[in-house]
Amino acid sequence: MVKINGAAFSLDGKTVEEFLLTSDYEKNRVAIELNGNILPKSKYNETVLSDGDNLEIVSFVGGG
Repeated sequence: MVKINGAAFSLDGKTVEEFLLTSDYEKNRVAIELNGNILPKSKYNETVLSDGDNLEIVSFVGGG
């Protein structure tokens, strides 16, 4: 199981980008921390999630 913002998901073997494509998150409007380290957007497509990984995803919202 992979924890994303505290919730458990079965995502073993999927990339971060694959998860983002099936979620409500917009790739260009998020910052992701994987196991305590900031994950560069250029690595989303090649970073494969494994059991025990912990993702924290922050979405940027504009407004005024």
